[in-house]
Amino acid sequence: MLRKIFLLFILSADFLLSQSKILIYMDLKQTDHLRAYGITYNALLDGAKADWLLNYRGGSFMIDYTDKIANRCRVEGVAFDVLSASEAAKIYSFVQSDDQNMDVVRLEKAPKIAVFVPPGFQPWDDAVTMALEYAKIPYTKIWNDEILRGDLSKYDWLHLHHEDFTGQYGKFYASFSNAQWYIDQQMLYEQDAKKNGFKKVSDMMKAVAEDIKNYVGNGGFLFAMCSATDSFDIALAAHNDDICDKMYDGDPPDPDAQAKLDFSNTLAFTNFKLEMNPYVYEYSNIDVQPAEIGNYNNDYFTLFDFSAKYDPVPTMLTQDHVNVIRGFMGQTTMFHEEVIKKNVTILAKRNGTDQVKYIHGNFGRGTFTFYGGHDPEDYQHEVGDPPTDLSLHKNSPGYRLILNNVLFPAAKKKKQKT
Repeated sequence: MLRKIFLLFILSADFLLSQSKILIYMDLKQTDHLRAYGITYNALLDGAKADWLLNYRGGSFMIDYTDKIANRCRVEGVAFDVLSASEAAKIYSFVQSDDQNMDVVRLEKAPKIAVFVPPGFQPWDDAVTMALEYAKIPYTKIWNDEILRGDLSKYDWLHLHHEDFTGQYGKFYASFSNAQWYIDQQMLYEQDAKKNGFKKVSDMMKAVAEDIKNYVGNGGFLFAMCSATDSFDIALAAHNDDICDKMYDGDPPDPDAQAKLDFSNTLAFTNFKLEMNPYVYEYSNIDVQPAEIGNYNNDYFTLFDFSAKYDPVPTMLTQDHVNVIRGFMGQTTMFHEEVIKKNVTILAKRNGTDQVKYIHGNFGRGTFTFYGGHDPEDYQHEVGDPPTDLSLHKNSPGYRLILNNVLFPAAKKKKQKT
């Protein structure tokens, strides 16, 4: 008799546990925000479903309880609560109530991730790859060859390493043309252009940019930071134009290069002016210059508020435990608002200025998100700087914005309103 009672107790406990939920809260009490994304991503990869509770405790995650997920949280140092079915139901009811700017978004399938990087890249060269490595989110490295042969269709989400799609090697010529790394980089790109049937690197990069644009149009999710944001659009605008000087591609630029730009072919920016001086470390007037930022101690940007129930996409992309975030520089630091297309959503900017940090838009069946700056925890990153140790920045609000974009493609798509 006692044995039967004990077995019934065990079975009842197992049943109740099977109805339990893991709440990974993402407010200031979370011990490791960045690895929380990795826990959620890998739960999806294992076949689980997760709910993203937009604006609830910093954008928390709710997942069916399993010992594996709970143990993974403990090992990775991610704080969580185990909730009963009734406790979880109360939270769902609260989040979905009409008087709360909150909502529940179902995360269904882990997106397959590609990072566009040149051969020999190191994870610490780029904030996104550092975030993926730290959060233990798997990704595949691809470069020009894979894109030009049509491999992008294999991936749901593409990040552009801080690339120069204009073929000007980052416009580092004035400062680093005699440095061995610069010489090696130029040789690598020239050999790759020749292998892929292009006479010039700039022509190859234009073709790569067009293929990436088509990938977005066909439903891909594109994310870019730093110089990959504006140089990508510049390459698209210059698709029938030569904007490179002779030290970059062997011949002078078209004297009418500015007038020949095709802004109808870009994703995010319009009516910008090129910086044609090959010795100036800048592509165009899209980027905000350091002198315009002023006192660096006052460099903070503010996340915009959106309606979780009616604008779930920008709400997902701006989930954070704070809404004012320390700025950070890069070759492309921020974007002047006047050159951003009107149909692009501004997600974050510096209050009282035209300096925009974070934008999002739609193209065809896909989306793009551009985030200015190089490394959210290295204010003025320079060539040769040591890598950022994310174990010292596990609650970084700037890095959270990157990882919002990684999980965003997993969200169940709602039908568009007509």
